[in-house]
Amino acid sequence: MGKQINKTWVEVSREALSSNVKAFRSHIGSGASVMAVVKSNAYGHGLVETAKIADAAGAAWFGVDNVDEGLSLRKSGIKKPILILGYTIDSRLKDCVANGLSFVIYNQSSVKALRELKLRPLGPHPSRNAKAAYVHLKIETGTTRQGVAGDELRALVKALKKTPGVVIEGASTHYANIEDTTDSSYAELQLKRFGEALKLLKSEGIDPPWKHTACSAAAILFPSTYFNLTRIGIAMYGLWPSKETLAVAKREKKVLTLKPALSWKTVVAQVKKVKKGSPVSYGLTERVTRDSKLAILPVGYWDGYDRRGLSNVGQVLIRGHRCKVVGRICMNMCVVDVTDVPGIKAEDEVVLLGRQKSETITAEDLASKIGTINYEVVTRINPSTPRIVV
Repeated sequence: MGKQINKTWVEVSREALSSNVKAFRSHIGSGASVMAVVKSNAYGHGLVETAKIADAAGAAWFGVDNVDEGLSLRKSGIKKPILILGYTIDSRLKDCVANGLSFVIYNQSSVKALRELKLRPLGPHPSRNAKAAYVHLKIETGTTRQGVAGDELRALVKALKKTPGVVIEGASTHYANIEDTTDSSYAELQLKRFGEALKLLKSEGIDPPWKHTACSAAAILFPSTYFNLTRIGIAMYGLWPSKETLAVAKREKKVLTLKPALSWKTVVAQVKKVKKGSPVSYGLTERVTRDSKLAILPVGYWDGYDRRGLSNVGQVLIRGHRCKVVGRICMNMCVVDVTDVPGIKAEDEVVLLGRQKSETITAEDLASKIGTINYEVVTRINPSTPRIVV
């Protein structure tokens, strides 16, 4: 272990992340820019660490969920445009203006709050560095989440046009069913509705300079969704959005080389011998079926290691061997069977997610055991766990 001082940590591969960003830049071509979506602690990979790597690899924009994530990037030295993709409460709009953070808008109450800031009127072609409210209209096209459409969109645009200091910088939408199916018909319907919304905006004299609809799956499969900006999320981290996306990509020969960027590790805290029939952990839910050696690991559901769903069925890697989780996973620890691992000792490295020797545990492996998706596995790793760029 050398100088390792943390009992649980995440390693993020600079080479893998950089390679994934460059792969998308090449795949998408020069007609559209890449937004690195680093919301929610960069899908568990570490907000600042990931953003700096993506910045160096050529990402033109950054997507975050909230003001504080955007401010963290600004404080870390990220100078490129940052878009807040989630809801921004009215009282934080002044922070967006002060720090040049763009934000999505869909509520008239937000327009009222912008007027209360009493921003200075802008000229016809304001600089991106001007002190202004840079807004992206979120268009509702069929996901039925945040967004606005039809007469409400027209009314919102009319109100924004009357508000000093506002730049309608972008228009966007998000697809509801582009990942979980091999049928693109609903996504095509949403794309058509987005086009109709753009026509509505033009009728009001608005042609936003940035138009974006593509998530990772859309960016891989459908060039018609690119416009001039693509939002790359889960795939930037080397994870496929879904098995359906991968299947369609293979069928249409659009497969990118994506490299998983995250490994999650801990150490052996204790090794103990127990007799056949001994119960293990809370609830006595499992008993060893032979005289065994068990390793206690200092990681549990507080750290994000399952929602107790890996109890009795999870696996970890120690000295290149797959070791089964025995008994219930606890808040801060769990137990694995190491009977067949020769030479095991305290502080041996344990891989919870990633590769060790010839064995690999993927985010998809963990997701399949607990009935969820790879997004949730990596995103739920506790943000306080150190992220180390390797």
